[in-house]
Amino acid sequence: MSRVMICNIPVDSFTMQETIEKIDQSIAEKRAIHHVVVNAAKIVNAQKDTELRNSIINCDIINADGQAVIWASRFLNRRLPERVTGIDLMEALVELCFKKKYRIFFLGAKEEIVKKVVDTYKNKYSDDLIAGYRNGYYNKSDEPLIAQQIADSNASVLFVAISSPKKEIFLNTYKDIICTPFIMGVGGSFDVVAGFVKRAPKWMQKTGLEWFYRLMQEPRRMWKRYLIGNTKFIYLVVKEKMKQTFHRRKSGKSEN
Repeated sequence: MSRVMICNIPVDSFTMQETIEKIDQSIAEKRAIHHVVVNAAKIVNAQKDTELRNSIINCDIINADGQAVIWASRFLNRRLPERVTGIDLMEALVELCFKKKYRIFFLGAKEEIVKKVVDTYKNKYSDDLIAGYRNGYYNKSDEPLIAQQIADSNASVLFVAISSPKKEIFLNTYKDIICTPFIMGVGGSFDVVAGFVKRAPKWMQKTGLEWFYRLMQEPRRMWKRYLIGNTKFIYLVVKEKMKQTFHRRKSGKSEN
């Protein structure tokens, strides 16, 4: 697997299609794959949160969700091909599961939201697509029972819509109990599918302004993550570039 390092976090150089193909193959072979996406905020938080960092680097596929990560990869001459956003990947995999007769377990969000997601996919595809679902509000002591509930569902795919770093740590802790061929954290994707949050227009997604659109929708909740988090990420990337330049000059190599 081709990986690059972005501020001490490994990221796979996969396109969306390559990612889907690898996941499809793993499900068909019943070979467990733990997937995660990273953005600027997650990379910043992983610098100090050892448990979060370990839960990321222990994953089998690590995709770049945020446009800032793609820009950083180019700036650092460690080019990643494209964004593989969590919600776009989830939507593509739901369609794949329907075609291949794989079943999905949905974990996370409020009860009304996760139920709306399940109903949406039932109406669009089939009742047979759903292996089970549960909201994301529980005590830590409930986690072993939830992991067993997912295992008992015999799902081929698990989507977890819980905030970071809780979802990454949960999956890393219980994936050996869950034993689902493909597990993936999907952040706020359930809110979008259920229609409770609007996604940015395509032009904003392509120009890297999706974060700004989200900030305008939920300023009180998102301002710290995006304004402070993005500033810290820029600092980390510039610092990495300076180290990179220093080592190249020391070894007598050119920037290119």
